[in-house]
Amino acid sequence: MSPRRYRMGRRSAAADKTRTRILTGTQELLAAPRGVSEFSIDAVARKSGVARMTVYYQFASKAGLLEALYDQLVRRHETVQVVDALRNPDSLAALLGFIDVFIGAWSSDRVVIRRVHALAALDSALAQSVQACNARRRHELEAILKRVRGQYGHPGFSKFSEALDIICMLTSFETYDQLAGATPNDVADAVKRLALAAVVLHGAEIESGKARTPKAS
Repeated sequence: MSPRRYRMGRRSAAADKTRTRILTGTQELLAAPRGVSEFSIDAVARKSGVARMTVYYQFASKAGLLEALYDQLVRRHETVQVVDALRNPDSLAALLGFIDVFIGAWSSDRVVIRRVHALAALDSALAQSVQACNARRRHELEAILKRVRGQYGHPGFSKFSEALDIICMLTSFETYDQLAGATPNDVADAVKRLALAAVVLHGAEIESGKARTPKAS
């Protein structure tokens, strides 16, 4: 390896360590009792042991810093595990595996994720990042539910959007946060039961006042 490439590699490694230290400091700051009210770039810099401009150099803005933290907390659970869930040949098993992925993501740091969502209500750029995560989750759920419909005949065509809306709600952080007095496993079990109920209860097609359960294609 040339000396120049070696120096560049060391600088890159040092920058990665600095970035990780800042994200860790941000997470710890937001987890504190007064995390939202005391959150600022200056506070993050002090907590992380870096200069204020270093935080800006790494993340460009407060919103950029929080987007990176949100990605670290949520996307690290999504990336590989969602792919594994989607590959399951049984569509209902894929749905249950998908639910496990997001319960794992939301339970990784419930307090900090809740506070990032609160800050997103005041920052349009951060709100877009949270909304993008929700949009990905909905898109992936839609793909799974289409497989469930093809394999099991539920949810019915006319009820598909309603079933999708319900399961999106069940797998959201807000639902997890409401149920999280129990253990993550208990929350996952409850969400799975409700999701399966939504699939089955939305299977009946109504024609001329009579219920008709669609056949699997």
